[in-house]
Amino acid sequence: KELLVEISGTTVTITCPLTEGRIEWDLSGKKQEGDERKYVLENHDSSPINVSCSSNQEKYNMYLHARVCANCEELDAPAVAGIITADLLITLGVLILVYYFSKDRKGRASPSAGTRQRGQKTQRPPPVPNPDYEPIRKGQREVYAGLETRGF
Repeated sequence: KELLVEISGTTVTITCPLTEGRIEWDLSGKKQEGDERKYVLENHDSSPINVSCSSNQEKYNMYLHARVCANCEELDAPAVAGIITADLLITLGVLILVYYFSKDRKGRASPSAGTRQRGQKTQRPPPVPNPDYEPIRKGQREVYAGLETRGF
């Protein structure tokens, strides 16, 4: 048998396994006597405490280090399972949509390639010359004096 601890928000409820006699609670040196098997700590500040309950010669001890928060929401197992299942189904749905929309585009040419006219080849204008690669002019031979002419 062990002490049972239940946490809800900032309230911690400790249940003693002893059933007979007057139960004495000891929380870090603060003693309390009563007939209650349950001890309720309201507005617990998450600080660790030593808890014990005793009756006659029997005594149960516990070190309680419970983290509590005021704005926490309690979720049961079916709610958590439902959230995870819904998330997986939505993700799977998005993956299927992306697959089907991308599957149709695999065999097609790009949209810009389909707009060109295929009948006559149109002449393109010459590319704009790059000033770093200008051809050698007859009057500027001294700039390129170190270059030797090649015969083609």
